[in-house]
Amino acid sequence: MAFLECVACGSKFDAFPPRILCGNCGGTLEYNYDYERFKAAKFTERFSFWRYRQFLPEVKNIVSMGEGGTPLHKAHRISKNVGFTNFYFKDETRNPTNSFMDRCATLLTSNALDLGYKSIVCATNGNLGASLAAYCAKFGLACHVVVPKNVDVGKLAQMLIYDAVIEEYGELVDESLKRAGEIAKETSWYQGSFELNPLALEALKTIAYEVFEQMGVPDWFIVSMGSGGTIYAVWKGFKELEKAGKVGTLPKMVGVQAEGCSPIVNAYLWKTSKPILKTKPSTHALAILVKDPAYGVLALKAIKESKGLAVAVSDEEIFSAEREMAKFEGIFAEPASAATYAAVKKLANQGLIDKSDNIVCLITGSGLKATDVLQVLIKKRKTAVVGLELSTKEKILRILSKKDAYGYELWKELGKVMTRAAVYQHLNELSSRGLVASYEKDGRKFFKITKRGKKVLKAFDDLKVLL
Repeated sequence: MAFLECVACGSKFDAFPPRILCGNCGGTLEYNYDYERFKAAKFTERFSFWRYRQFLPEVKNIVSMGEGGTPLHKAHRISKNVGFTNFYFKDETRNPTNSFMDRCATLLTSNALDLGYKSIVCATNGNLGASLAAYCAKFGLACHVVVPKNVDVGKLAQMLIYDAVIEEYGELVDESLKRAGEIAKETSWYQGSFELNPLALEALKTIAYEVFEQMGVPDWFIVSMGSGGTIYAVWKGFKELEKAGKVGTLPKMVGVQAEGCSPIVNAYLWKTSKPILKTKPSTHALAILVKDPAYGVLALKAIKESKGLAVAVSDEEIFSAEREMAKFEGIFAEPASAATYAAVKKLANQGLIDKSDNIVCLITGSGLKATDVLQVLIKKRKTAVVGLELSTKEKILRILSKKDAYGYELWKELGKVMTRAAVYQHLNELSSRGLVASYEKDGRKFFKITKRGKKVLKAFDDLKVLL
């Protein structure tokens, strides 16, 4: 049977209702079990989240949308480019609402139904709110989501379409959490916030179980950190597998944060046991923008116990990693997730991780939810289109600098890569700017380059020399 135990004083409490603070010392509560029972337990049912039901606190009403059982991709092309031997992505974007938080939503919503609740409240910087909103919508519960000022619009869109009630409160999710706590007390609604319900950790530990079944125990497991709960949950999962006698080794855990918001990494570097807070943290990776991480102490514990590492990466490194993952492996990850790949490259280049080791990066959410990178890509796309137009006009001028030509002839010279109407549009624009002129010959309309057009071509050539 499961029970709640304080990580600070060891006090034990009943498993339900779930709560996060010890009534004796105010420490953090987590779920523990009779691990002897785990030794005899076997994984059953299909490969999905609920395959591990017997390793979770008791659930009677299962609320499921097909979460878990996500693929573990071997990154062949990235490995070849970077020099890794056994490099993998655990792709949680394949969950129903495209993030790992669906694991939390299925367990939390199930527990809420077990306990007779009709409404759930949670504070979130994105993914959890989208997940809970979807699961509540499917199973008829009301969902109240408290979000900070800055939230990825894609995640907000999911909450809205799933008909969640959304309340904006605070600049950061830290403030939203306080508001969600107040609401739960005032209304007696079910508390679904990741940082305020220990069942959330139990849900995410199943990631470790799945990776174990997919490849065994990796040498390194790389996780992005916001509250710090995910890295601790995955570590807890591997530790439980060890206690159950199913594994003989454990992975080294690597925690990753953005340079502009790295309280846990700073604590690791300064060898302190508590996160070092920054007055005004900032990063475009909004999913890990957390000023005061609730699970920071436990995250540091996981890193230390596993003989792992903590590293910060810049937003520029994150976006570069995001593009590489999409380009070479077909995985479009949100910035917070791409930070894991950015970190691995950094640590490997520093010689802190052997490129021949078995390495797993956790990809927590889809890039379609994060608007910053979409805006950058759209801007890049527009620039590329402008460049293409300039390139086409330049090509037309170069063809005409050698000989006069009519429209159909130019279309063939350009390689038939656009419609003839588009070619004539370019010619009309060039003509309106005085770069080409037209004349009639043998019943056809010919075009020729003007003196002004030749000057423009020379300017193009001079610019290329400068570049």
